[in-house]
Amino acid sequence: MQRSARAYAKINIGLLIRNRRSDGFHEIETVFHRIDLFDDLLLEPSDSITVRSSSSDAPSDETNLCHRAARLLRGELGCSFGVSISLTKRIPAGAGLGGGSSDAAAVLRELPGLWGRKIDERRLDAIASQLGSDVSFFLRDGSAVAAGRGEQLEYFPLKVPYTVLLCTPAIHVSTAWAYSEVLPEPGRVLPGLRESVVAGMREPALLRSTVTNDLEKPVFRHYPEIATIKEMLLEHGAIFALMSGSGSSVYGLFDTQLAAHAAGREIAAGGCSIAFTAPGFQPETAGT
Repeated sequence: MQRSARAYAKINIGLLIRNRRSDGFHEIETVFHRIDLFDDLLLEPSDSITVRSSSSDAPSDETNLCHRAARLLRGELGCSFGVSISLTKRIPAGAGLGGGSSDAAAVLRELPGLWGRKIDERRLDAIASQLGSDVSFFLRDGSAVAAGRGEQLEYFPLKVPYTVLLCTPAIHVSTAWAYSEVLPEPGRVLPGLRESVVAGMREPALLRSTVTNDLEKPVFRHYPEIATIKEMLLEHGAIFALMSGSGSSVYGLFDTQLAAHAAGREIAAGGCSIAFTAPGFQPETAGT
């Protein structure tokens, strides 16, 4: 018996920093949306918990989020089962795409079935919150507007009618560092991000005028090559471009797949890895 799953990457369509909390984290507002880039997971019964990863960027020891997810789930269920987790990594690390969080959520979703146990959503959410701010998002399907540290989620249907070109340079950006460089602006009036994103999918000018990522400024200042990728996307016809999360990935929305692929060839020639997501993409979420 085994179970397999795809763990999809996400992009942030906008990321607003509202203030710094007393616990050191930031109050944010962002829209999480999955794209067609995923890691493959294979879960098999074992006497112990082990993780094997195809990428040296993802640890294979107890620090791996999948290993931690399995340990926490085992403790919550009060069982002594093990699992062998094989990870085929495609989502770059340190790129603002949530790859590790998505992998951990896939383990939480699939492992109870492998072990022949059931667990309700509330208990899974409690485990996810111990693993990271955006792990909870990947437990369910669909897009979501996130608040708080990213754990307060409101899911909603979001169709992106554009080809998404994702560009990732060989740069690892520390999320903690990026947030430490942000200075929230007290009293700044921020628009409702969900409304701006939904309206912007019909009127791209609204995306360009209302949807921003507050982490771009410090990241672009420290890594000007990431800013150059955004400029290239716009120069090659993207109707909208933005850094995802704390970077280093930047994505552009294109009216046509032809334009997206032409831009992708130019940017890939500079050393970026690229990925495309078709208009109206919906991920395959069921494990097997």
